Amino acid sequence: MALDIYSLIIYPIIFIFPAYAANALPVIFSGWGPIDFGKKLGGKRIFGDHKTIRGTLSGLIGGILAGYLEMVIFGLGFMLAASVLITIGALFGDMLGSFIKRRMNLRSGHRAPIMDQYGFFIFALLFALPFLSDFPTWYGLLFIAVLTGILHVVANIVAHRLKLKKVPW
Repeated sequence: MALDIYSLIIYPIIFIFPAYAANALPVIFSGWGPIDFGKKLGGKRIFGDHKTIRGTLSGLIGGILAGYLEMVIFGLGFMLAASVLITIGALFGDMLGSFIKRRMNLRSGHRAPIMDQYGFFIFALLFALPFLSDFPTWYGLLFIAVLTGILHVVANIVAHRLKLKKVPW
């Protein structure tokens, strides 16, 4: 099968973009208090201070809005439904990472390499499984996996320089 730019690069970016929006917007729009309301489980915070109500809502709304716009702009009728699952999966994966980090006694904002870069991504894809049969190629999935790792590093450096994050990773 011949690889084309659309199948390898463009469609994969369109497909995963709601997860990127859902993961990035909470950094910009944090606030309204922690989503776990400061509650503890087993003597440890459930998620920590960086998972906020406004951040989570902004990620949810932004990810679904991204999918809606993709549906309208690119004529992908399924993208709105897919973006709901992708967005919820991305937010779940990020919160699960936070939950695990608290259980490992890692402080909020502490680095956990694979979990930080790929937790949201993996769960976005898992939640979107009903739509992955439409995915053009495995190479496209590999492309967005590599792109996700690179974008995570770049976005964190930019967020740190903009004083949106305390640590540059």
